[in-house]
Formats: sequence, structure tokens, C-alpha cells
Amino acid sequence: MDFAFSEEQEQLRGFAREFLADRYDDVRLAELADSETGVDAEVWPKLAELGWLDAELTFLDQAVLLEETGHRPLAAPYFSTTVLAAPALDDETAEQVADGRLTATLAWAEPGMRQGLLDPAGASVSDGRLTGQKVLVPDGAAVDLFVVTAADGLYAVNASDAVVTAHGGLDGTRRLASVRFEGAPARPLVTGEAAAALLGRIRDRAYAAVALEAVGVAQRALDLLVAYAKEREQFGKPIGVYQAVSHKASDVYVRLQEARSLAYWAAWCVAEDDPMARQACLAAKAHAGEAAVFACENAIQGHGGIGFTWEHVLHRYYKRAQWLAAFDGPARDQRAEVAAFLLD
Repeated sequence: MDFAFSEEQEQLRGFAREFLADRYDDVRLAELADSETGVDAEVWPKLAELGWLDAELTFLDQAVLLEETGHRPLAAPYFSTTVLAAPALDDETAEQVADGRLTATLAWAEPGMRQGLLDPAGASVSDGRLTGQKVLVPDGAAVDLFVVTAADGLYAVNASDAVVTAHGGLDGTRRLASVRFEGAPARPLVTGEAAAALLGRIRDRAYAAVALEAVGVAQRALDLLVAYAKEREQFGKPIGVYQAVSHKASDVYVRLQEARSLAYWAAWCVAEDDPMARQACLAAKAHAGEAAVFACENAIQGHGGIGFTWEHVLHRYYKRAQWLAAFDGPARDQRAEVAAFLLD
């Protein structure tokens, strides 16, 4: 079976890489990460103009964009809106997203409870009003709408009707927030068993998306390591000729190719609603998240003393890699589920 992207998708990749590279060079990325909000307030309408928010995009189209937003981190709630929230939105709300008028995220984790995407929620709705608290909400302080998990389904709540507390996070361009709902007006999106099934599909999409972003992060780390190994000289030779550096690059390359294969497999399974989607997404998220962390650590070490300074851009990618690896639980949790599929 041919897992290659189409010519149009590869063109989309080229346009996305050029756009992100022009907009987020190393200096600009650091400025945004260290800013008050961590968000590029002007980019969302531009994404709409580029068609990145269109509901007609297939998941394979989005896969190309997600990988590129890892290669050059996008300081906007793109992952939160298009991956976490979009599958639950109705047509009218999805149109607002596509027009660049609305951003959204999914709020599921609660204090004092298990915090997985598929774990039961304690928030409740009575007479159309939602009460409860959510924590670790991705981009929670940067969106207009929350898709909230409640005991009986998924509900849409305007951010203006919630009490949002922003938190500084590991990744300055993708921050978390705590959100409290005190009888907030809530519009039902999906309820009952259909909500549980939808959350399962959202988790699969999220795991595939995390893997794709992680591949982009790992590729960028490898690019920076190889470029430095070619230009930095020691004892009259580029440091890349020494095994201490070249072996790091080759080890990263191997991990990266494994992660890319798994991420593309997961993306294809999600796009085609393949029966193996759950296993593919679990495997991809587990391996790619760790591969991105591995790539950044080795790239930092390969840069020597300059790599260990906080000012070096590699640390921005390292933080994103750690965010991705930790999303919805560490890799050992996903491996345990894969093992259950094989052994139970």
C-alpha cells in the first residue's frame, strides 16, 4: 500500500514550511514564548486565508500542516481548535472557525480525578447551565470557546462565561489554564453513548497529531545538529567527522524515521477510519513523543557549551517535545494499551 502524500499535499507542505519559517524565525519564536500571552494574535485570520482552518481538509491534509507546525512551532491554538475541539463542533460553529472568527479547545481534565481523555467527567449540567472545574486546558486562556466534557456529554461554553486562570507552562507557545464554570450557559453538542464514541475518535486524532508534531520537532532538531556539525570546527576539522557527534546524528535519524513511519500510519488510519486506528495512534504517540525528546537532547549535547545555554533555540523545541511526550499521559500508558490489544 502506498502511504506517500499526494503532489498537492507536498505543495501544501512547501507553502506551510515557507510561511512558518518567514513568520517564526528563532528570534521571533523566543519573543513569543517569553511574551505575556505566548500567542501570535495576528496569525489566526491569516491561517483562515491560507485555508488551514477549512472543514473540508482531510486529516491527511492536516497531517502535513501539523508536522510543519512542529518543525516551526506555531504560536496559536491550532492544535487545540482543529484537532481537539473541531470534531465536536456543529456546522455553524465550524464555519466560524473556518472564517478565522473563532478559536476553541477541549476541556476534560479535572482536579482530584484521573485526567485521561477517556476518563469519566465530574462536571454537571442542569437547566442548560454547567458547573465544574477543569485543569490543564491547552490554550485555555487564548480561545473563544470551550468544548467541555460533562457527566452526560460534551457541551459548548463561551470563554466569556467562564473564570479562566492562565498558567505559565513548560512550552511558552502552548500554555495551559484552569477553568471554572459557575452555572455557565452551556449548549449541548453530543450526549450519551455518542459522546463517549466521539471522545475516542478525538483521542485517536490527538495522538496522531501529537506524533506528527513530534516528527516535525525531531526533524528540526536534527537539521540544527547537522548544520552545526558541518560549520563548527575543532582541530582543523568539522566536528561532524568525529564519532561523538556523527553517532548522535545517526541515532537521531534512525529514531526519527521510525517515528515518521508510525505517525504517517496513524494519520492514514484516522483519515480512512481504519480498524487499526486505535493501535496505530497509541504506538505513534508513544514512540514519536520520546523520539522528539531524544532528538532534542542529542542535538543540545552535539552543540556543546552553546547548546546548553537557555538562549539557544533548541530549548524551545525541547520544551515542545516534552509537552508532546507528556500529553494525556506518558508513553508507558500508551504501550500498556497496545499490549492489552495484543495479549487480552
